[in-house]
Amino acid sequence: MKLSIVIPAFNVEATLARCIDSVLGQSFGDYELILVDDGSPDNSGIVCDQYSEKDDRIKVIHQKNGGLSSARNAGISISQGEYITFIDSDDFIGENTLSILMSRLAAHPEYDILEYPVVWHHGGKDQTLLKFGIHEYHDMRKYWLEGKGYTHTYACNKIFVRRLFDNIRFPIGKLFEDAHTIPLLIEGAHVIATTEEGRYYYTSNHNGITMNPGSKGLSDLLEAHVAQINKLGLEEELTEYFTHVLNIQLDAYALSRKQPILPVPLLKRKDIKSLAVSRKTKIKLRLLKLLGIKNLCKLHRIAHPTRNAH
Repeated sequence: MKLSIVIPAFNVEATLARCIDSVLGQSFGDYELILVDDGSPDNSGIVCDQYSEKDDRIKVIHQKNGGLSSARNAGISISQGEYITFIDSDDFIGENTLSILMSRLAAHPEYDILEYPVVWHHGGKDQTLLKFGIHEYHDMRKYWLEGKGYTHTYACNKIFVRRLFDNIRFPIGKLFEDAHTIPLLIEGAHVIATTEEGRYYYTSNHNGITMNPGSKGLSDLLEAHVAQINKLGLEEELTEYFTHVLNIQLDAYALSRKQPILPVPLLKRKDIKSLAVSRKTKIKLRLLKLLGIKNLCKLHRIAHPTRNAH
């Protein structure tokens, strides 16, 4: 079997059929579809069972509610495909997406991860097509920094060779679990490729964690990125990645007032000036150099009072 597809389901009775149908309607058919009913209080579990009765490629797991990481991990544990991918149950994939991507992997067996475009906030006013170019990365540091992999740490728009998950699982109890897991997976990969073919449709959900992360969500996200900064040895280096994480740190402090954990590199005027970031970001960096990280966090909190509500 070539591909395992894991779809967690919790309280998604309204969208689950659309998600499953987007898989069953693919021209590529060499897959197993693992539906994980994560103790859903609605009829999601029943929908899963109904589909499994119609197609023997579909397996269903019913478990007590444990969250997205727990549900994905349950699917990973029974997966038998050479490759594995994830689809969230309120999202779906475009026509012929699997055929296109699996053909690319067949032609390039050296690819350990293949990433494809996302229609971001499908159905919303801010719908955007996120594309990552056509690239092959043999240097995982280059993918993360130059390819800006840190801005698209999504598990759902990627196909992974299954062996990457031999000793890796999504963290239980963490929000933004993808930001914790993707760095571990790329560390074990030899080649990551990005393509502009295929589509993953991420539907607009203004009540979801991404739009409303809260104090815990931002703290978990910050923790994941600070761990990656330390792992890459970037504590003393001023990069665009640092400015990305600095914004997370500022917002996390605004909600939690917890002691900042972001390591701050030595900031030199010439380095700030030459960095390819916006003028607004350069002002933040100059203030950081002048005030220090904690005082900048305090200033940001005062300047953005609407972000302080829990």
